[in-house]
Amino acid sequence: MNTTDRDENAPLDLRPLPGSERPSAPGLLAAEAVPGGTPVEVTVVLRRRAELDVAALAQPLSAAELAAQHGATQADVELVVSTLTGLGLQVRSVHADSRRVRVGGTAQRLSQVFGTSLRAARSSGAAEAAHRHRTGGLSVPAALDGVVVAVLGLDDRPQARSLARTVAPRAVSASYTPPELGTVYRFPVGTDGTGQTVAIVELGGGYDQTDLDTYFAGLSITGPQVTAVGVDGATNVPGGDPSGADGEVLLDVEVVGALAPGAALLVYFAPNTDAGFLDAVSEAAHANPAPVAISISWGQSEDAWTAQARNALDAAMADACALGVTVTVAAGDDGSTDRATDARSHVDFPAASPHALACGGTRLDADPRTGAVRSETVWDEGAGKGATGGGVSDAFALPTWQQRIGVPAAAAVRASPGSGRGVPDVAAVADPATGYQVRVDGKDLVIGGTSAVAPLWAALLARLAQATGRTFGLIQPVLYGTVGPGEVAPGFRDVTVGNNGAYAAGPGWDACTGLG
Repeated sequence: MNTTDRDENAPLDLRPLPGSERPSAPGLLAAEAVPGGTPVEVTVVLRRRAELDVAALAQPLSAAELAAQHGATQADVELVVSTLTGLGLQVRSVHADSRRVRVGGTAQRLSQVFGTSLRAARSSGAAEAAHRHRTGGLSVPAALDGVVVAVLGLDDRPQARSLARTVAPRAVSASYTPPELGTVYRFPVGTDGTGQTVAIVELGGGYDQTDLDTYFAGLSITGPQVTAVGVDGATNVPGGDPSGADGEVLLDVEVVGALAPGAALLVYFAPNTDAGFLDAVSEAAHANPAPVAISISWGQSEDAWTAQARNALDAAMADACALGVTVTVAAGDDGSTDRATDARSHVDFPAASPHALACGGTRLDADPRTGAVRSETVWDEGAGKGATGGGVSDAFALPTWQQRIGVPAAAAVRASPGSGRGVPDVAAVADPATGYQVRVDGKDLVIGGTSAVAPLWAALLARLAQATGRTFGLIQPVLYGTVGPGEVAPGFRDVTVGNNGAYAAGPGWDACTGLG
């Protein structure tokens, strides 16, 4: 037996990793041991050198300031690298600014180092798929206890679902091009996003440039520069299925591109895993130049995430806000239950993060020529048919900027009594029956869902940034201001009719359409 064999078979001194506990995948169909020699890569997340309170920042930080004040310390990076390489793992990349170390190894060795066992499984949770599977908690080598705060990607089950919705053509009562919605929602005239960059996160699917060229030409628009960025091995791969992930990708790109055609669009393609999601958001947030906004139209009920993954992604969005980047996130398309089966209210994550501008959905009847709104109500097609997400987080506390608006109590018993973060913050049309005219895989379609609202708001931010010469980061304190319960925030049209199940719209902020 050689030295390597002795080292790999020696017992390791491990410590539990808080927040890593994972239940069995919903709809688990089959599972068997992953062959020990299977190559696996994971993302290891390190602690901050100091906590970050974005709401307390007087102005955005530079990338250098964020790294120096809130990134990983060099000592922690060196400790993680030396410890893991000493245990036979390979370091693929290090990003101290975003506190991430990408690590590879065999399934057997990674299981030993992080105290788990991996099984090859099929399940029918967010989407039926083959994936690696684990249950229970993880551990880390004793030397890294408290230094490593998350280990993501060992279990690579699909983490999120697209929040785009389609309906049969006969069910469409009205539809709008994005420029028409720019008129309805009074986007600043004389702007097109020139000089700005918008990042879009995608966890599947792809786009074909021919579709984009045809779509923008049909709108008499010179389309934006669109660049695909691969993350963790994922690439722009159109699947040829308009009702699948391609619909999400083209919806996002076409909405941003038609409303902010002067902006540059970076589309980050990542695997649909907790590690892929985190890595895509982190890469977008720390890009140079930084985008004005990151648009995210994927999510999952906040209790379907491990605490370590939820906290790591929230921290990545906090980084974005600190750098002056606003993260616009779809609030969900399944009403107040968010597709959970326990008959309780749930909010979608990452929309539930206090560092996300959570985007809810409405049903819109407007004159596309003049922009006059005849009616705008909460999007709710009934149980199981689609409705805006919204409610109160059980995972995130009530932010300071929501303390005056009357967010109701959280459904779950919280460690500290009181309410949680209210979702959404803002809204726009999402009902596919009054949806967005787009082109996907050679077909002209009408698509809705809160998936469309996140890129719409990202495009608005690009145009506002062009008009004002500044970015916005955590924009919620400005939007909420000193508004109290039942009061309408300046610049918003209040939506007061409708419900999403457990919550009803009313004057002022509500858990259906936010501020309006």
